[in-house]
Amino acid sequence: MRALVCEAYGAIENLKVEDVPQPKPKAGEILVRVGAAGVSFAALLGVQGKHQNKPPLPYVPGNEMAGHIVELGAGVTNVRVGQRIATGVSQGAYAEYAVATAANAVVIPEIMPYAEATNFPTLYPTAYGVLKWKACLQPGEVMLVHGAGGGSGLTGIEVGKAMGATVIASAGGADKLAAAKEAGADHLIDYRTEDLRAKVLELTSGRGADVIYDPVGGSAFDTSLRCIAPEGRLIPMGFASGVIPQIPANILLVKNATVIGFYYGYYNGWGGKGTPTPKEAAALAKRQAMVADAQAELMRWFTEGKLKATVAATLDLADWVKAFKLIEERTVVGKAVLVP
Repeated sequence: MRALVCEAYGAIENLKVEDVPQPKPKAGEILVRVGAAGVSFAALLGVQGKHQNKPPLPYVPGNEMAGHIVELGAGVTNVRVGQRIATGVSQGAYAEYAVATAANAVVIPEIMPYAEATNFPTLYPTAYGVLKWKACLQPGEVMLVHGAGGGSGLTGIEVGKAMGATVIASAGGADKLAAAKEAGADHLIDYRTEDLRAKVLELTSGRGADVIYDPVGGSAFDTSLRCIAPEGRLIPMGFASGVIPQIPANILLVKNATVIGFYYGYYNGWGGKGTPTPKEAAALAKRQAMVADAQAELMRWFTEGKLKATVAATLDLADWVKAFKLIEERTVVGKAVLVP
């Protein structure tokens, strides 16, 4: 099969499109004919050797995909051959075929294209989980979204609006702000030309934002601490700026603010070493039930038109450098996908 292969960590230009053996599903796994695979910041870091998870080399990158099931591994009963699904994988999505854990497969509606479906393995459930389970976002609260023109920011806007928030979108440039408006943002701020802190305080009558969704880090995070409302919740969703911020605890103290960590993989996978104890297995089952409920609601929101699942660029595997550059340089408005 055709696949994009990483033979050594480093520059994205060193990847190669090669013919490699088609994988076989093991017990509890499915084999998927990949229709589209999402290009993510995490996948970029993985190729560069900067991610905390480093698969043995050589490996096929790619963590988000959608397609149809062509083969079931032993013991799989929750899905069937021919079903259209979206799922996350630890690696392997940038190929014509990939194996995935059957328990993590999400059956997608017939009206959902595969490219759009790549938003659902990670981006939408991450936004849903952190806003509903952790930040407890309430209808009528003000939510500030940084990086609002990117895939993570746009999904954050849409989920926030579906939950009844008033959304302030911060992005750089007219194109990204237009995408944020299309996603449902109520107020737009161009951080390149406007004073972000002053504008947020102006829009909130001096109070600040109740929930701040930050996939950027760096100066955006620092500014967030200066325009967060009392008892506000600040969520670092990623560090697209390349700078991991340090938190001055005195600001949290005087504002009664909370910084919330959230890792979606904890909810839909074991993640530990060895076999989980009965107590750990029961806790994992509870978390996976939460994920299933979240995905069901997200699918309903999509069919109701509340989620647009914006895809900005659809590229062939041979154009992987261009795809990764869109992410690295933060020029893509929405999500980029590779089609094998």
